[in-house]
Amino acid sequence: MQDSDSLRGFLFDNMPIRGQIVTLTSSYQEVLKRHEYPSNIACLLGEFLAAASLLGATLKQSARIILQARGSGALKTVMAECASDNRVRGIARGDFKVCATQTGFKDLFVDAVLAITIEPLQGQRYQGIVPLEGDNLSQCLMGYFAQSEQLPTSIKLAASTQESAGILVQQLPNHAPLEQSTTDWQTINLLIKTLRAKEQLHLTHNDQLYLLFKEHHVRLFDAKDMRFQCHCSRHRTARALISLGEPEIREIYLQQELIDMQCEFCGALYSFKKPFIDALLRDQNKALR
Repeated sequence: MQDSDSLRGFLFDNMPIRGQIVTLTSSYQEVLKRHEYPSNIACLLGEFLAAASLLGATLKQSARIILQARGSGALKTVMAECASDNRVRGIARGDFKVCATQTGFKDLFVDAVLAITIEPLQGQRYQGIVPLEGDNLSQCLMGYFAQSEQLPTSIKLAASTQESAGILVQQLPNHAPLEQSTTDWQTINLLIKTLRAKEQLHLTHNDQLYLLFKEHHVRLFDAKDMRFQCHCSRHRTARALISLGEPEIREIYLQQELIDMQCEFCGALYSFKKPFIDALLRDQNKALR
């Protein structure tokens, strides 16, 4: 597909509305191949990846955005991240044998919450959390934006086990008469809802926008390449190990000479010998004095 692994912004010339459109293929497959997810969980994770990509593109600052749902049912967590340089990664955790038999969105997420976290390269970390309410992720995200009093936002997501896609539009502040702005937004919002999943997954971005908005003047900007890349490192993994606490770490080393830790996102394996961890613990204890 022409727009594989790309994200493009667009803008309406005659109304204060902007948008983003994304398709993920190879980057999505790089996430899936590291785990054996049932098809329904793979598609759900694909929607999270597309959504994180769209939300990341709306940020004005260089930051990493994390989209995460946590519940108490068989599906415990679905998380997707997108960095400001268009790197994506994601993961799902749960009892996948049970999850494979649960086809409904509400069946998968029991007593769940949706969290959106923004981690800027400079500045303070922000997190918003709302109950996960809706029949699909698109509805949940629109509910999040409505509750958090942000820009009016409409989003439509789709995924198969081969590709994932999404489109997002937002109403911008403007000085036009309120009645006209409201009418314009309602029109675009209704048009977004007519987009079908197979159209999102198989049409080019240009064709999708023409199909939806051929009666309006839309400017489509240059594509940004999306890719899978994990930002794990030996240092970060060691810090995660240290967070277990010194007593537990000492207990592990009594039973084995080497601690292996594997990144859940990319599968990278990090091995730590006791002298290395001893040095980190000493540094940590000095910092606390």
